Amino acid sequence: MTTHDSKGIRRRDLLKGMIASTVALPSAAVAAERLTEPAATGAKSPHSSIIQRENERPGARDWQLTRVRVNRGQYRTSLIEGYCSRQSVSAGQTLHIFVGTDPARQFNIDVYRMGYYGGAGARHMTTLGPLAGQTQPVPEIGPEPGRLRQCRWEPSAALSIPDDWPSGVYLGKLTTIPAAKSDPYWQSYVIFIVSDDRPADVLFQCSDNTWQAYNRWPVNESLYTHPNGAHAPGVAVSFDRPYGKYVQILDHPLSIGSGEFLLWEYPLCYWLEQEGYDVTYGSNSDTLDPAFLTRCRAFVSVGHDEYWDLRQYRAAEAAIEAGVNLLWLSGNSVYIVSPFSPSAGGQPNRIITRAGSYGPLREDELAAYKDIFSGLTDKAPDERNIIGARSVVPFNGGGDWTCTKPTHWMFERTAMQHGDSIPGLVGWEHHGEPDFERDGLEVVAEGSIWAGGTDEGRYTATIFPGPKRNFVFNAATIFWPQGLSSPPGHILPWSHGSRPHGPDERVQRITHNLLSRALSAV
Repeated sequence: MTTHDSKGIRRRDLLKGMIASTVALPSAAVAAERLTEPAATGAKSPHSSIIQRENERPGARDWQLTRVRVNRGQYRTSLIEGYCSRQSVSAGQTLHIFVGTDPARQFNIDVYRMGYYGGAGARHMTTLGPLAGQTQPVPEIGPEPGRLRQCRWEPSAALSIPDDWPSGVYLGKLTTIPAAKSDPYWQSYVIFIVSDDRPADVLFQCSDNTWQAYNRWPVNESLYTHPNGAHAPGVAVSFDRPYGKYVQILDHPLSIGSGEFLLWEYPLCYWLEQEGYDVTYGSNSDTLDPAFLTRCRAFVSVGHDEYWDLRQYRAAEAAIEAGVNLLWLSGNSVYIVSPFSPSAGGQPNRIITRAGSYGPLREDELAAYKDIFSGLTDKAPDERNIIGARSVVPFNGGGDWTCTKPTHWMFERTAMQHGDSIPGLVGWEHHGEPDFERDGLEVVAEGSIWAGGTDEGRYTATIFPGPKRNFVFNAATIFWPQGLSSPPGHILPWSHGSRPHGPDERVQRITHNLLSRALSAV
């Protein structure tokens, strides 16, 4: 197999390459022209310089945590921990930050916007503090079936979002101030999203519902730890609690307080901003509103995007009908119906509850995974309607991403041939069983995954046309962003005996091709 280096591809190089590939592959160019048209007219967004200008500002590498100690169980640090009053906030709004320190210590909050910034990965925005720390109470587990842990802490700081803070993912680095020179300091994060309502080329949706679904703070309370089973209906989790350390396939101290963003989503954020794309950001709760999607030309689902409110599904349907291009650079997406509800204090969209699945489970799936799926029934339409494929069992594992349609325009300038593979790119959860009844659906990659290293399953990557010459692409893997960049602090995951190799020129080129088509750059 030909080896490929990880050198980044710039958009100006891509455009030159597109011209050349149009001459060399006329049939692919004709197919592409039939498939897509931008959701809005014009090849370049008038706002495209916002992200470019932002990333010309000085970056800072000290956004990373230096000293972390899990001291309560397997996931929690009580030394300093916190959460925010909203998943996302807009300029002019106030975000309340709740922090607990045990023992009580003064602390600072350093706020960073995540991006490229010359390779540093973030920009320092402000410092709050020194602030007085206090021990905050751990809430009791609520009644069955929800078993909800919902904090009602005293606020530690209020942050009014300045008008000149661009949309993005923001980390607040919490750092204790030692009481004596001989004392160590300790750190963790809070995370929030600054959103906006401007027209933009690319909408980056964080998968924060799924971060919270798997969060086991404070002891072992997630949507997967109910005594009645891992998929028991009616179980609930609250955003009013800190994120504990990530619990699944790798040990990553930078996940304490930051959900799963740094693991699965940050490589795409870093790469998009490095390449100068006009990108805006939102949470799962933001995409309840169809208008939040339809203002953009491309909607991107990133990483592990499993938990969706039905209103999100309807918004995605409306976006496709309106001509928005959907890129599922994710796996296990839109699998569990998880309606939002307000917090005990009345704040909307602060609790998610497992209600059921999108689309029915097959009989063989129910038979093979009886204990896991006990009580789980379909409560919403089939997710293939908006993705092209669905979550299948075995629903996790690892494998190579293997090209099956090299003449498709998305493979232009990749040099990939039928049967060529990108090692380890599929994992640790995926999509398969495409909807072949959908007109125009094409399988662009498929192959085997192995759960536990031995139990074979199948994944399928697809693309299908929308009603206004837009398209819906399904990469069929959580690991897709791993092939785009390796930002500071990033750790490549191992899962089920398989791992991705990091940045790959072919993954970068395919993603460029998809976005360029979506944004009418050719």
